[in-house]
Amino acid sequence: MTSDTARADQPPADSGRVALVTGASRGIGLGIAETLAAKGHRLCVTARNEEALSEAVEHLGGRGRAIGVAGKAHDEAHQAEAVRRTVEEFGRVDYLVNNAGTNPVFGSLAELDLDVARKVFETNVLSALGFAQRTWGAWQREHGGAIVNVASVAGVSASPMVGAYGVSKAAMINLTQQLAHEFAPGVRVNALAPAVVRTKFARPLYEGREEEAAASYPLGRLGEPADIGGAAAFLVSEEAAWITGQTLVVDGGLFLNAGV
Repeated sequence: MTSDTARADQPPADSGRVALVTGASRGIGLGIAETLAAKGHRLCVTARNEEALSEAVEHLGGRGRAIGVAGKAHDEAHQAEAVRRTVEEFGRVDYLVNNAGTNPVFGSLAELDLDVARKVFETNVLSALGFAQRTWGAWQREHGGAIVNVASVAGVSASPMVGAYGVSKAAMINLTQQLAHEFAPGVRVNALAPAVVRTKFARPLYEGREEEAAASYPLGRLGEPADIGGAAAFLVSEEAAWITGQTLVVDGGLFLNAGV
C-alpha cells in the first residue's frame, strides 16, 4: 500500500533547494531551519557555539542534509566561509535567512554606550548585508533565489528600553527594501518582524510574567519559533513569488491593541 504522505520516520523528499540560516543553533533560527528541513531543503546553519551548532546539525538530519559553520556573524571571513562551504557541499545556495542578532543592552538611548551600539549594528545590520553580498555573488546573481531578514516589531514601532535594538531592526527593514530594489528581478528580499517569541534571547521580556505578557496579545499567547519558521518558509517559497521588499509582521495581533 502506498501513500502520498511520507512516513514520520522517513526524511522528507529532497526539494533540490538549499538554504543558509544564520544564528540557527537555537530559538527562532532553529525554528526556521526545522521548518525548511521539513520541506526538504538542505541547510547550512551558523552560530557562535560549536557544540550547540553540532547538536542542531544532527537534529536537522546530519551530514547530507545539513552542515554547520561556526563563527561570529559580523566576521567577514566567517561570512565568506559559510557561503563557500554551502556551495561546496550542496552545489548551490538558493535561500538566505539572516537571523543572527544581538541585544546586549536594555536602557535609554540617552545613556547608551556607543561602543555597544556599534556591536549591535555590526551584528544586526552589517552581518545581514555581508551575508547577502556573498550569497548574491556566489549563486543568486546568476541563478536567482530569495532572502529573508529577521527584523522585529521593535523596528516598526518604538519600544521602551530596547532603543538600540529597535533602531538596528529599523535599519534592517530599510536594508531589506534597498536590497529588494538592487537584487530584482531574480532575487526577492523580504523581512519578518516578530513580536515576543518564547526563546532564551527574549526571556528577559517575559520571564516570571508570561501569563501577563501573553494577555496583551489578541491571540492569547506569545510566539513560538515554529510560528516564525512557517512565515519564513512562505516568504522563500513560490507561493510568495510576487512579494518583495515587504515586512511581514508576525505578532499574534499585538499591533491591533497598539493602534499601529
